[in-house]
Amino acid sequence: MIRELFYILIFPGLLFVSIFSLVAEFVDRKIYARLQNRIGPPWFQTFADFVKLLGKEDVVPTAANRRMFGVAPLFALTSAVTVFLYIPLWSTESLFSFNGDIIMILYLLTVPTLAFFIGGWYSTSLYARIGSVRGVTQLFAYEVPLFMSILAATLLANTWSLSEVVVFYTTHPWYSLFNIPGFCISLIAFLGKLEKTPFDIPDAETEIVAGAFTEYSGRLLAILKLTINVEMVVGSVLFAAVFFPFGLTLGPVLGFIVFMFEVLAVVALLSLLRTVVARLRIDQMINFCWKFLVPVAFVQLLLNLIMKGILLR
Repeated sequence: MIRELFYILIFPGLLFVSIFSLVAEFVDRKIYARLQNRIGPPWFQTFADFVKLLGKEDVVPTAANRRMFGVAPLFALTSAVTVFLYIPLWSTESLFSFNGDIIMILYLLTVPTLAFFIGGWYSTSLYARIGSVRGVTQLFAYEVPLFMSILAATLLANTWSLSEVVVFYTTHPWYSLFNIPGFCISLIAFLGKLEKTPFDIPDAETEIVAGAFTEYSGRLLAILKLTINVEMVVGSVLFAAVFFPFGLTLGPVLGFIVFMFEVLAVVALLSLLRTVVARLRIDQMINFCWKFLVPVAFVQLLLNLIMKGILLR
């Protein structure tokens, strides 16, 4: 019981993922700034911003549903942190691995978006409701290519267990080359999940203030921002584990360090992508996902099915 609580609350659970997510946010903001010829924030800025928000008052709109407004951020953070317990971090085996855990991981990654929608909708703010609807609309666009690209890699590995996927690609590293298109699709689609440029339509500050988060402040806003950072880390860890898990074979300590650098490299790629592209309209985003990302993801799926058939001969 004590060991499980340590895993959930300390490492690799809430405390570790919260600290690492703030580090990842610093890397993201620093790279984003340098690519725009700006200096960027100091190393402690993300921690200072988080602590400052924790010290501010939670202001709840009079017309809002207080219960749903307050529970939504906690629900979003809990689901995002839970994913971390099912992804290998220092070896090819995760803490709570089971056959089919990849499906649960993808499901838990969907929950924060739905929680953001609930929080924004029940705040009763016009801006928040518009942002919430936009967020859910995007959900039906980026989730399909994102899931297809990840599941294509698992089909080639012939398993629904993430730990077994890692074992397969560390044992057969050359097969990872077939998943490069899927990795590229995952990065692009994941920007939509994080609501970052060019898919930051749900919280476009020049149009709808802060989208679903417009009425949030204080500790609740800190939790929401932390959830976005945790999602970025969890997604980067998942991509590194599925597509490039080679650092996990180097032993518990060195493997963990190398794997964390792989995760930060994925974060850097996300920063690069959101720097070079301008914001799209919501209709352009949906058309792009369905007309370009989904067909490429489908080709990736077919390619992996063909390779799987060849391997099983």
